[in-house]
Amino acid sequence: ELSQSNKDRIKGMAEIRDCMRELIDLQMDDNSHDDEISALQLRLNTLYDSFTKKYGLINSKQNAKAFSDDNAYYLLCSLEILDENEELERKSDFFTKRTIQPHRAVTSVDTSAEALAVSISEKAKVDMEYMSQLTGKSPEEIESDLTGVIFRDFGTDVNSIPYDISSLSSYPFVTANEYLSGNVRKKLAVANAVASQSDAMRSFVMPNIQALENAQPKDLDASEIDIRLGATWIDKEYINQFMYETFNTPPYSRYSTKVSFADCTAEWNISSKSSFGKFDVYASSVFGTERVNAYKILEDTLNLRDVRVYDTVEDPGGKEKRVLNVKETTLAQQKQQAIKDAFREWIWKDPDRRHNLVREYNERFNSTRPREYDGGHISFSGMNPEIKLREHQQNAVAHILYGGNTLLAHEVGAGKTYEMVAAAMESKRIGLSHKSLFVVPNHL
Repeated sequence: ELSQSNKDRIKGMAEIRDCMRELIDLQMDDNSHDDEISALQLRLNTLYDSFTKKYGLINSKQNAKAFSDDNAYYLLCSLEILDENEELERKSDFFTKRTIQPHRAVTSVDTSAEALAVSISEKAKVDMEYMSQLTGKSPEEIESDLTGVIFRDFGTDVNSIPYDISSLSSYPFVTANEYLSGNVRKKLAVANAVASQSDAMRSFVMPNIQALENAQPKDLDASEIDIRLGATWIDKEYINQFMYETFNTPPYSRYSTKVSFADCTAEWNISSKSSFGKFDVYASSVFGTERVNAYKILEDTLNLRDVRVYDTVEDPGGKEKRVLNVKETTLAQQKQQAIKDAFREWIWKDPDRRHNLVREYNERFNSTRPREYDGGHISFSGMNPEIKLREHQQNAVAHILYGGNTLLAHEVGAGKTYEMVAAAMESKRIGLSHKSLFVVPNHL
């Protein structure tokens, strides 16, 4: 269905496309020779010149219309460097230079810090044997050079710790930013448990303990913690205590009326909640209504449900259906709010209860530290001596080198350009990359 002209255009661009792909494959092959690449570049030049002489620039509207359905069209467009008037300024370097380098693993570096960067890139971990091969240093020398930069990771399970000095060396090394992040409270507990085994083991893990102590999050106090009814980490005995004291539950009823929590369904339940009638003032009036007593309202609140009251009525056909009673529902929800307010006032009153809850909250929820990156050990060999990167810039470069996925979200003027250039040059210098690509939103 195509015109002969479009058929010829497509055939010509398909030849260029195939030649480009062949040239890319050749450049990616570590065994290829420059002569082979030059010969193929000469053929590409011939194909391109012959095509453009007949049909104009690949970027022209006619050629785009003919070939843009092929997903390689924009690869072909990259062969042309256009000026502001959309005219050809020059051919791209693809015609004359080796623009793609095959990946070559780094075989040697000068410093332990460089070996660490290469190990993380090539092995995705701190591989002491590999780092020793790169530097010619012993693992003990590398460990000494990287004190405070790498740590042995003993995990977060206190029940599975080493019990003798000989077994400590079997635990892997990780970088400081990895070790001093995550649940640092559990990691500190494990390190202290290891240290308690003997004086020799304590000496061995003391750097871990000191670093982890400095990494602990600041404890929150009661004024900074908002506890609500229904929080599943609260001990059910505290809920029982609140219920008995607030609703003035008779002593003889406390044996049968208890709060329980099912872990498998994450559901709260109050037993014998229906045994309190209208003669119990607290259950039916102060914190409840005649239709829904306080214990049922408390159970709904614990399960994060709004209280609703329904009436059963018959429709004209004689079928029963439930209809929301707006007045009773509004009254019951007012009582629900009163119970919530009473709980907020009650929960922090007792000093022992406050101490236990604050400790439990900090252990559970205020124990995680986000991963941070330290670039203080990067040498930036070859950098202009007039340029001195600030601490946050060095850390950003370390994030790029080790993190694998980095967003530079500093404010304007914080030095993002230097960070990008330094990261690109450093990663190229130590062999982590050969060509850097920066992705920037159009409006920037």
